[in-house]
Amino acid sequence: MKNFNSSALHSHSQSTNHIRERNSRKYSLLSVLPLRFSLRGYGVCMATLFLFCFGSLFYQLNGGPPKILLDIRQYLGLCGKNHWSVKVAPSRLFIHKDRVARHLVSCLHDCKRRKGGSTYLDDHGQPAPRVLPFPSQVIYNRVGKCGSRTVVILLRLLAEKHQFNLVSSDIHNKTRLTKHEQVDLMKNISSIPQPFLYTRHVHFLNFTRFKIEQPVYINIIRDPINRFLSNYFFRRFGDWRGEQNHLIRTPGMKDDERYLDINVCILENYPECSNPRVFYIIPYFCGQHPQCREPGVWALERAKQNVLENYLLVGILEELEDVLLLLERLLPHYFTGVLNIYKSPDYRKMGNMTGTVRKQTPTLEALQVLYHHMRYEYEFYNFVRDQFHLTKKKIGLKSVSKPPAYSNDFLRQLALRTPEPLDEDEELETDLEDANSWLVHP
Repeated sequence: MKNFNSSALHSHSQSTNHIRERNSRKYSLLSVLPLRFSLRGYGVCMATLFLFCFGSLFYQLNGGPPKILLDIRQYLGLCGKNHWSVKVAPSRLFIHKDRVARHLVSCLHDCKRRKGGSTYLDDHGQPAPRVLPFPSQVIYNRVGKCGSRTVVILLRLLAEKHQFNLVSSDIHNKTRLTKHEQVDLMKNISSIPQPFLYTRHVHFLNFTRFKIEQPVYINIIRDPINRFLSNYFFRRFGDWRGEQNHLIRTPGMKDDERYLDINVCILENYPECSNPRVFYIIPYFCGQHPQCREPGVWALERAKQNVLENYLLVGILEELEDVLLLLERLLPHYFTGVLNIYKSPDYRKMGNMTGTVRKQTPTLEALQVLYHHMRYEYEFYNFVRDQFHLTKKKIGLKSVSKPPAYSNDFLRQLALRTPEPLDEDEELETDLEDANSWLVHP
């Protein structure tokens, strides 16, 4: 019994020591782990869990992740590829993203076919497109010597202020294009990231003819005789930025041509001062058709129709401040604040550098002959002016423009004493295709 009890006690002691040793090892292991939770830590964990559950519920109820995450996913690209495209135009480098959304769909379906799994678009559809202000595609096919440089300076300041894409072409002497050139230009214009405003000296382009979405057009014209005189002296003597610019612009012009009296040019019927050279404004609105370059009723009526159907606004330079006010009303995402910029002292310093120098007024006899050649130009100008005034009346715009220094009343009286223009069937000179060619004595 003694031995038995001794053995039992020894066994019990061993068992107790074994349990104590095992527990000590367990607690020493647990002491290494950071499991000391406070009440604050418990609250943070529960709040995180609650936010996760709430976010998951919000995700499902709203059909997917926030739009910003989709935009980031879209522009980063999928499948490890960069899907930006670059096109080089003759005068401008265009970087555009119009194919990113289209490629997003195709790339996702490719990944689905390779992996055999579903995609986000299968469950939720295509991401909603970015909402752009309307219109988001604007073309200003500016007419030469109608204040276009003044407006372009304003547009550069506005583009920086309102974050729209301004593309101003460096091509100034190619207004008429072949069919292939038209298509290329229209495709390049349509590829500019929206919203954009494209400006170039070019005759009206009919996008719908080639199944391309038609942008909105704007433009400004001025009194035809004033425009002609401004162009005549600008080609010879430049503007206030420096009279030496004319030597670069017309290096082949001889001194006897450069200093030719404007009255002699008009009265002796020099090509630069006669039909069809003075038929200049209407083709910008008529279009690229060859008949648009021939002075006549057909080109006039087609130009009027395009103004009514494709132009948001055609203003007149004599009422420029009203034009800017209307543009601010009609295109606020482009022109908000334009009049404040135009009236600012800093802008006045830049704008005053674009005035033509050495400008002279022809005699009454020369003006009569010039008006005789510009009958269709004045009919179009009066039509545009009436439409512009009608738009001001509809919007309720109170005019802030000063009366023009050159009154049109004189021209209305002059028209009564002016003989009818040349018959439309009379042969016109065909070697005067380029409106900016050098002066040639007849």
